[in-house]
Amino acid sequence: MVVEYGQRQLGWWRRPQVSAGASHYKAEGTHLLADLSGVAPALLTSCARIEALLRAAAEAAGAHILHSHFHGFGPGLGVTGVVLLAESHISIHTWPEQAFAAVDIFMCGAAAPQRALEVLRTALAPAHCRVRTAQRSPVDETVSG
Repeated sequence: MVVEYGQRQLGWWRRPQVSAGASHYKAEGTHLLADLSGVAPALLTSCARIEALLRAAAEAAGAHILHSHFHGFGPGLGVTGVVLLAESHISIHTWPEQAFAAVDIFMCGAAAPQRALEVLRTALAPAHCRVRTAQRSPVDETVSG
């Protein structure tokens, strides 16, 4: 993969640099915060499995993966990790001892964060899933206090 700053060339994906105020790319996106409870603990302990799952979720959403980093806390313990996307990120923190995973999916552009969440829900099969959604964008100074 080629990464150059300035023209921001990322191999297959290129976002040209534009002057301030002239961007054709909007800083707007959907941020999903999902709490998955009642997940089989064995599904929450493997770095390799969790990384493959988040990568598959990103691909299903139509997002472009830039990098990923995952850390396991030891045999039978949780995993924390992030997949950095051209469109933002997907992260996860797992607690197998509580059968729980906290997932953060933020995507902008044409990427579909709901599709990523569907992949995760199907694979992890939580007994309960609470999802909070936030629309993210620059603050309009004429409206904010």
